[in-house]
Amino acid sequence: MRAIGYQTPLPIENPASLQDIDLPEPVATGRDMLVAVKAISVNPVDTKVRRTATAEPGGWKVLGWDAAGTVVGTGPGVTDFAVGDEVFYAGALNRSGTNAERHLVDERIVGRKPRSLTWAEAAALPLTALTAWEMLFDRLAVHQTVPGAAPAILIIGGAGGVSSMAIQLARVLTDLTVIATASRPETRDWVTALGAQLVIDHSRPLAAQVAALSAGSPGFVFSTTQTEQHLADSIALLAPQGRFGLIDDPAALDALPFKKKSLSLQWELMFTRSLFRTEDMGQQGVILNEISRLVDEGRLRTTLGENLGPITAGTLRKAHTLIERGQAKGKIVLEGFPD
Repeated sequence: MRAIGYQTPLPIENPASLQDIDLPEPVATGRDMLVAVKAISVNPVDTKVRRTATAEPGGWKVLGWDAAGTVVGTGPGVTDFAVGDEVFYAGALNRSGTNAERHLVDERIVGRKPRSLTWAEAAALPLTALTAWEMLFDRLAVHQTVPGAAPAILIIGGAGGVSSMAIQLARVLTDLTVIATASRPETRDWVTALGAQLVIDHSRPLAAQVAALSAGSPGFVFSTTQTEQHLADSIALLAPQGRFGLIDDPAALDALPFKKKSLSLQWELMFTRSLFRTEDMGQQGVILNEISRLVDEGRLRTTLGENLGPITAGTLRKAHTLIERGQAKGKIVLEGFPD
């Protein structure tokens, strides 16, 4: 089967950083399903792994976690899906990725593709939707109010993939006022279209801008990017006993300043459940099915920003380049393998 992989971490400008390769087609066992991949999306985690992880000696490292496709094989332990089902999912960090014609995935972390979306539109959603959902409802527990705080959440890096889903979920499933950050006209328009009621500029100090809104101190901050840069402001603007969540990887994070206000610090990694095969691993399938329902009801929209064309090493290198340069708005998707 066709796939895109690499052997040694290299700069994305090097053609060997991602190569068109041929691999044996995998076979589904246990609770795994074999999925014919129709479309994929590219996330910052893809570029992080490509820059740091080396393939096994003599083998290939295949990246990619988001996918939408059709089930073409099932292991004997699969109970919820059958051959022919259309699905979408975000995969597992410690398994071979979706940048391939066929991909193995555990049925527990798979959802049924929204009927109203194309393959490309569906592939844009799983990883970011799961990350946003888990942060909002499992980590920050936004349905539990913070006493005395303004019923609001600040989402830092509003035009990114995760933020684009967090804005929508917060608007659709909570009564919180959503404050998003954006620094360019096109990204301000993007977050507003997704439902953010208030927009501030993350290229300027955040605390003063939030104070100027005269809405009070929010109970929640969700930092999706540049946490080191915005940490002091986030602590200053949060209400006492508020909750701060992040998903990026700051080189250092001093938690001591959180103490005075008794602020909670919450980290989210969407892959935790599959990495550790937690007892509630199947909750990700439940979440994806709920996302699918909300999409088909017209309450959530895809966050597809750009479809770069077929799944090849060349288009995938272009996608990695855009993400590494911080030029992505919404999600970058690739669809179909060339004939």
